[in-house]
Amino acid sequence: MTGFLLRRAAGALVTLLAISVIVYAVFYIAPGDVAQITCGPRCSPAQVAQVTEQLRLDDPVYVRYWDFLQGVFTGRDYSTGTGTEHCDAPCLGLSYQSDQQVTQLILAKLPVTGSLALGAMVMWLILGVGTGVLSAWRRGRVTERVLTAVTLAGTATPVFVIGLLLMIVVCGQLNWLPFPQYVPFTDDPQQWAWNLLLPWLSLALIEAAKYARLTRASMLETLADDHVRTFRAYGVGERSIIGKHALRGAFAPVIALSANDFGSMFGGAVLSETLFGLPGMGRELVHAVKVVDLPVVVGMVLVTGFFVVLANAVADVLYAVADRRVVLS
Repeated sequence: MTGFLLRRAAGALVTLLAISVIVYAVFYIAPGDVAQITCGPRCSPAQVAQVTEQLRLDDPVYVRYWDFLQGVFTGRDYSTGTGTEHCDAPCLGLSYQSDQQVTQLILAKLPVTGSLALGAMVMWLILGVGTGVLSAWRRGRVTERVLTAVTLAGTATPVFVIGLLLMIVVCGQLNWLPFPQYVPFTDDPQQWAWNLLLPWLSLALIEAAKYARLTRASMLETLADDHVRTFRAYGVGERSIIGKHALRGAFAPVIALSANDFGSMFGGAVLSETLFGLPGMGRELVHAVKVVDLPVVVGMVLVTGFFVVLANAVADVLYAVADRRVVLS
């Protein structure tokens, strides 16, 4: 296990370095005058030149990239025009638009996206796995056909459609839930969960359909194995077979998929955060791309990549725990 974790840590570091190189190559070589955009349309050529010098935009791309890497590991000093600001490691740079440290900006947005992703994952696992198990258990009956139709409809429905319908019906007409707004968990845990319940449900209804189909297929495959037939021949009850044996073997691919979806949620939360007005990383990334705030874009992409790599490493460990036939390598 120790060797596996060390190999995954080294692989994660290489992956993040590759991501940072690609992001720099795409955004810093992209057409457009970053200094003019940052300064504003009414800036004089002298002011644009001053911004170019302050941001060191005349330096070669590899020099700026090396400075960025040094900042991540050791910290950096930045010129703010009126003085010098020190950015402690891990330093992801300063925002071109607000002069705020990118690390602090991300840390302010991270709890919102993390809360959205974590709560939605728990809910879609409960709904999806439960539906998949019930569908496999009731194979060939009306229950299975109804659940299959529901999961297909859920897979084909965009999140903004379900989100809008739920807000109109649940929040607007029935007044069962408040319109979503983010309340920090440390301020009021109950209001934190109550205000995020609708976004969690909207995302879970979409993702649960995928997990239900995967769980059903895995369960049917596991129930057809020889050891399950042996259990039945010895008179073991069907509920015991499903709960203690078939579900454990079928849960391994669900773990791998949930890790990918949880990591991707950090980069793909744009629609859900925009729809529900949540000030998370997705909305901030879209804004940074619009105003060409390159340090924020690079920082957001790296943090998203970090969570994707971390989630997959954790999934590999849990996969081996769920299925003892898997060997960590």
